[in-house]
Amino acid sequence: MIKANLTINSIKDAVKSLSGKDVTVKLNLGRNKYVTFPAVVNGIYPSLFTVSPFDKNFLGKTAYSYSEILCGRVKLSEQTK
Repeated sequence: MIKANLTINSIKDAVKSLSGKDVTVKLNLGRNKYVTFPAVVNGIYPSLFTVSPFDKNFLGKTAYSYSEILCGRVKLSEQTK
């Protein structure tokens, strides 16, 4: 379900605030399959953002659109130290 208070612009602002910080990325792959990995947000672009996983053997996609956060496919949370 899409939350009514989220917009693409508010998501862009939230991702910009995480730029350069360590985050935990949780991906919904469908059929109750999830992948969670630590990464750093390193690229902010008009229609997408990129993350660099700490695991160099990670073979998944590392560029995501802001609409994937809006739809709930991708979740970012800042890591606390």
